[in-house]
Amino acid sequence: MSFLSSLTRPLWNLARGRPILAIFEACLRCNSNCGYCNLPLNKGHYELTREEIRQVFARLYRDNGIRYLFVQGGEPLLRKDLVEILQDLAEMGYWLGLVTNGTLLTPSIIKRLARLPISISVSLDSLNRERYQSIRGADQLPQVLKGIAALTAFPHSKYVTCIVSERNRQDVLEVVRYARDNGFVPVVGAYHWGIERYGKVDLTLQYERAVAVNVFQQILASQLVPQGYFRRYLSDNIQWLEGKALDPCDAGRYSVSIDASGNVAPCYALQPSGNLLESSLEDILVSMNREAIKKCSENSSCNLLCSRIVGSTLRHPVSALITPKNIRTGHREQSHVQPELPTCHKSVS
Repeated sequence: MSFLSSLTRPLWNLARGRPILAIFEACLRCNSNCGYCNLPLNKGHYELTREEIRQVFARLYRDNGIRYLFVQGGEPLLRKDLVEILQDLAEMGYWLGLVTNGTLLTPSIIKRLARLPISISVSLDSLNRERYQSIRGADQLPQVLKGIAALTAFPHSKYVTCIVSERNRQDVLEVVRYARDNGFVPVVGAYHWGIERYGKVDLTLQYERAVAVNVFQQILASQLVPQGYFRRYLSDNIQWLEGKALDPCDAGRYSVSIDASGNVAPCYALQPSGNLLESSLEDILVSMNREAIKKCSENSSCNLLCSRIVGSTLRHPVSALITPKNIRTGHREQSHVQPELPTCHKSVS
C-alpha cells in the first residue's frame, strides 16, 4: 500500500460513511463479575489466534481503511499474547486504545506498551473498597490502584473511566479528582441497562435519571474534566439522561464491533452480521440491518462513547483538537493536539 493511499483511504471512508474505527474484544474472559456487564463472558467462545488476528486486521487496514482500534474484553490482559498482538497491530499502522480494568497492569507490561502508539483507559468505579467490590463482584481495588500508580510515567494518553450508577454516584467526583491528581484524563459515562444484548439489569445499580443528571452537572461545574471532547461528552450524557435526542450514532457507519471470534456487529449492543474468517467486511456491512441501527439511534437508547466518537469528532473538530493528550498533576493541562481519537470507554470493562 502506498503512503498516499494509506492517508486517503480513511478520508474516502468518511465521505462514504464507511468505518475507520473498530472496537475489538480481544477475549471474552474476565476476572471481574460486574453487576452491569451483560456480555457473553466465560462461555468458552472460540478466540482468534494471534496469526488469525494478524491476517484479519491486515486485510481491514489494507482493504477497508480501518485505522483506529479500541482493544478491550472481557479483560484483554487475560490473553497472555496480548502485548504481542498489539505489537503486530501497531506495525500494521493502527492507532490503538487499550481498555482494561487495571488489575493485571505491571511495570513490565507498561514498559512494552509505552513503545507502541497506544492509549490506555483504566476503569475505576469508586475509591471505596467495599463499594468497588459490590459493583465489580471482586475485591480488586488495591490491584487497580497499583496498576494506575505504575502508569505514572506512561508517555501516551491515559484515562480513568468512571461509570455513574446508583451505588457509586456519591464517589464519582472523588474519582474524577483522583484521576486529575494522578495525571489521567477523567472520562465519566452513565450506566445503561436493558439495551439489546448490552447492559445487565441490576436494580441496585439503577438510578433515577434526575439524580444522575445532578451528578454530571456537579462534575461539569467542578471544571475537573478538561476542555475538549470529554467535557462535551458530559453534556451529551446530561442530554441523554434528560431524554433528549442525540446526534446519529456511528454504529455500522464509521465504526464496527469485532468480538474475539471474529464476529462483526454494528456495535456490541446489536447482533453480529457475519464473521471475518468467512466473509469480507464489505459483505458484512451490506448485510447489516440498517433499519434496526437507525431505530436504535433515533430512540437515543444509549450514549456509548465508542459508537459516537467519530461522528462527534467530525461535528465538533475544535473540541477534539483541544482535548488534552496528557494531564499534568496539579490540574494543569498540557499537550493538547493529538493524532489519535480519544479512547473508548465502555460500561462493562
